[in-house]
Parts: sequence; structure tokens; C-alpha cells
Amino acid sequence: MAYSGEMVLVLGFSYLLGSVPFGLLFTKVAGLGDIRNVGSGNIGATNVLRTGRKDLALATLIMDAGKGAIAVLLTRYFIDPTLAPLAGAAAFIGHCFPIYLKFKGGKGVATFYGTLFAISPLLGLTCGIIWVAMAAVFRISSLSALVASLLAPLVSFYLVGPESWIFIAFMTLVIYIRHRENIARLMKGEEPKIGKKDKQ
Repeated sequence: MAYSGEMVLVLGFSYLLGSVPFGLLFTKVAGLGDIRNVGSGNIGATNVLRTGRKDLALATLIMDAGKGAIAVLLTRYFIDPTLAPLAGAAAFIGHCFPIYLKFKGGKGVATFYGTLFAISPLLGLTCGIIWVAMAAVFRISSLSALVASLLAPLVSFYLVGPESWIFIAFMTLVIYIRHRENIARLMKGEEPKIGKKDKQ
């Protein structure tokens, strides 16, 4: 078990890392202005894609996922493996509620998946397959993310063990809170399908 000082270090570093708004930074450097004034106002890859720059959207997706993965891996190999899931959760919270943007961030799906892959590649792959299967059937991105994240704690418990699932369940809860508008549209049958303009 880690000392309290190590836990504070992990929480602080991972949260600050997760708070880095790559989507906002990439679009500003590219001369596209403030991504928060585009589409849904979200800082994630989906909204970056609305600028028409697929390269920036892909870079945002990779870096947002990387935040969770880096936090987990650095903690695992350099501090304490038992704190690795906590590090991923802290990076995830940083992305959703970044201190640099007055706690107004993204919905956390990419960082969530980056954390899952770093905790266990098999876990990340399994949840990724669930997302793809749901997307193939229903063609709704938010529904795919909600179903995959809902199953992630259970998948983690069986594939990884009891040490990670509680942190993953916490992130799932936050994802559902952050997607409350999407859930309302899903219940009304108004959520746009993949390939169409949406408010995600």
C-alpha cells in the first residue's frame, strides 16, 4: 500500500495531466479559434471534427486517450501499481473538469478508454469491441459509449480482478452524468446517428 504522500502525488499529477485541453490547444494553434465556440462547445475529438480537420480530431482523440494511459502507466512503473487505476480516474476527472478551463471540460469517453487499455489491453479491446458492435447495429455514438462504459466495470472484474472495477464504475457514473442530454434525446428517439450533425 502506498504512503499518503504518494497518493497525493498521483492524484495531483494525474488530474493536472488530464486537465490539458488538447482539442482546444490544437485548434488554436491551427488558427481555427476557440473550439468552445464551435458546434456543441465541447473540447473533445467529436467537436474538433466539426471544424473539418480530421487530422486535428484524430490527434485530439489520441492525446485525450493518452492522458489516461500515461497516468496509469507512469504510476504503475514508477510509483505504485496499486495506485494505477486511481491515476487513470484522476486523469479522467481532469479531462471532464479541467482546472485550466474553469472545470468545464469534455465528456471523458476517450480518456476513459485510454485508461482501460492501460489497465489491461484485453479490457480495453473488449470494451472497444462492445462499442463497435453497438455502433454497427444502432449507428448512435453516444449509445455505444453508454453501453460499453456500463459493462466495463463488470468486464474489468472478471478480466482484471477486483482491484480496478470500483474506479471504472466511478468513471462510468461520471460518463452518464456528462451524457445526460444525450440520454434525454435517446429516450425521445431524437439522438442523431453517426455521420449526421449532432450535439455530442
